[in-house]
Amino acid sequence: MAIGRNGPITALDVGTTKICCFVAVEEAGGLRIKGIGHQVSHGIRAGMITNMELAEESIRSAVDAAERMAGETIREVYLSVSAGKPASQTVEVEMSLAGQEIGEKDLQRTLKEAQSNYKPENRTVIHALPVGYNVDGNKGIRDPLGMHGDNLGVSMHMVSVQNSHLRNITTCVERCHLGVAKIVAAPYASGLAVLVEDEMDLGVTIIDIGGGSTSFAVFYDGEMVYNEVIPVGGSHVSNDIARGLSTTLVNAERMKTLYGSAIASPADEKEIIDVPLIGETDQDVANHVPRSMLVGIIKPRIEEILEMVRDRLNASGFEKVAGRRAVLVGGSSQLAGVQDLAGRILDKQVRMGKPIRVKSLADATGGPAFATAAGLLTFAVREKLDEHAGRGIEEKPPKNSLFRIGNWFKENF
Repeated sequence: MAIGRNGPITALDVGTTKICCFVAVEEAGGLRIKGIGHQVSHGIRAGMITNMELAEESIRSAVDAAERMAGETIREVYLSVSAGKPASQTVEVEMSLAGQEIGEKDLQRTLKEAQSNYKPENRTVIHALPVGYNVDGNKGIRDPLGMHGDNLGVSMHMVSVQNSHLRNITTCVERCHLGVAKIVAAPYASGLAVLVEDEMDLGVTIIDIGGGSTSFAVFYDGEMVYNEVIPVGGSHVSNDIARGLSTTLVNAERMKTLYGSAIASPADEKEIIDVPLIGETDQDVANHVPRSMLVGIIKPRIEEILEMVRDRLNASGFEKVAGRRAVLVGGSSQLAGVQDLAGRILDKQVRMGKPIRVKSLADATGGPAFATAAGLLTFAVREKLDEHAGRGIEEKPPKNSLFRIGNWFKENF
């Protein structure tokens, strides 16, 4: 992985409940994290900037902590995005080859052509990922390099985000005197961090249950082929608890973490929880409720989130591609019982995901809640390896090409 990059790689995950910054260096054995900074988010709701000043202050605090720990000066970051209504679309590009051998430049020219032709209104394409090739109509080709044919077709997964959200979040980061090297969809980064190669090849759904939203992505044949974001997350569970038990959001979050579960048990009726009432200054004044009441508030909301993921996945047409595997990440996925409930609702084998491609992570920041930040580092290395291999995008678009919106997966599965 040592590919001659100068300086450290920095990942910045701007979430609804926390902002996380990882600083890593590349070594012979992979990536090693030197600095970690995380800060409670302010001025952000459902991944969107709602107060520029507060968001900027939170980002500065997280980046400053990472810089001090790493002993490095951060100049640019790889930035995650989960808001801005990310949209997936498969597009198809065909170009004439006149029987010539397919080379690396031919593949990159089709990528450039797809990007230049696919311009959704008021949106910016942040990912253009080749997910299927065909030569003279013969489909199912994984790597057409070296083949001969008259026509080369490429199906590409395009991920686009609203321009307004991108402008807001990049402006906020730039006000911290930081450059944005690349913007990466949060579930894509999480998948790169926690999925093993076989899962990516055979088909898997990664589900990132964050604070303000839940994002999911389908990986197949080694690449992300679909992603979507649902505007419901762990913060909504805390809000439900606060309203249902007439307590503060701080106490609701504490009870969710200490006593919460997404699955009921027979012992819940017997266990009594003290709930500090909102507005009461006397600490002795508390409402004593059985744990079953807390679980009764949490379970419906978690079920709703998982059912929305299931329904959106079915509606997307990628259910078959996704296979029988699902991996959970995100801070709210660590709530007791979520893994078992997800297995029942999604009818899949579900496991918890932890970053596997970075080392020297502290135990506290090596769990599912920090998968996106770790995945941004993995993405950065992959991107630099592609550049090092000479896979830059050609500026000249191809002649005799045909562009259309399509769905390669619906035709093949």
